[in-house]
Amino acid sequence: MENEMNEAVLTNTSNINISVDKTLKGVGQFWFLVAFIGQFIFAFYITTFYGVSAIKGNFEMWNSVLPSGYIPGDTIGNIAVAMHVLFAAIITLCGPLQLIPQIRNRMPKFHRFNGRLYMITAFIMALGGLYMMITRGAVGAFITHISLAINALLIVIFVIQTVRFAIARKINIHRRWAIRLFLVVSGVWFYRVGLMLWLFIHGGPVGFDMETFSGPFLTFLSFSTYLLPLFVFELYSFAKEKSNTTVKIAMSVGLFILSCAMAVGIFVAAMGMWLPRILNV
Repeated sequence: MENEMNEAVLTNTSNINISVDKTLKGVGQFWFLVAFIGQFIFAFYITTFYGVSAIKGNFEMWNSVLPSGYIPGDTIGNIAVAMHVLFAAIITLCGPLQLIPQIRNRMPKFHRFNGRLYMITAFIMALGGLYMMITRGAVGAFITHISLAINALLIVIFVIQTVRFAIARKINIHRRWAIRLFLVVSGVWFYRVGLMLWLFIHGGPVGFDMETFSGPFLTFLSFSTYLLPLFVFELYSFAKEKSNTTVKIAMSVGLFILSCAMAVGIFVAAMGMWLPRILNV
């Protein structure tokens, strides 16, 4: 009788653990789905806004989004900006595709080609972003510029690590570095989504000045847009590997809340920023 009770307890515990594991995995997939949709919308905005304005010859439109985005006579600088925008569209489209298991397993050749294109583009874009910031400046306070530089350097380092472990055929480690790379490359996207979410919650600029585009909140946001996703990913990985049910439940709840907040930020950014700019081209 006692053995049967112990077996029943073990079975129930095992079923609970399996259910919690599935929940955590499902929430992780939900986060990725929200991010995938949001990045696709962002890529569509980049391609449409910059592409259509370039086709029409209305390059001055770029200045409504980028500081000194187009400077008459500065051919090299203008080409650098155009390439930076093109690369941004490429990595926004290619990045999420690298993290889809079905594509990775069923289309290995495409996965390798897409991965190489993604990493080369991210590497060049990071260095190009530093060049643009040095030669043309950037909005915000100096501390924000430092944050952007750190983000670019992390992209370079993570590209090297991702390639390194792929060559060494340490696939599990390679995939972790690939996810980290995806998160830091998405820093600019996270910044826009986070900013629009903040403005939506408060009904206007709080914690920063719109004229100078600087303030304590923007300082926090500039660093958190890549450090926070990296931190959450490490917590998620830790929770998946731990057998502690409480940790997994807490991670599931926390990640679900963050996913919903991200979804709201994407919606507000799309309706309040990206779509209006597309319609005004």
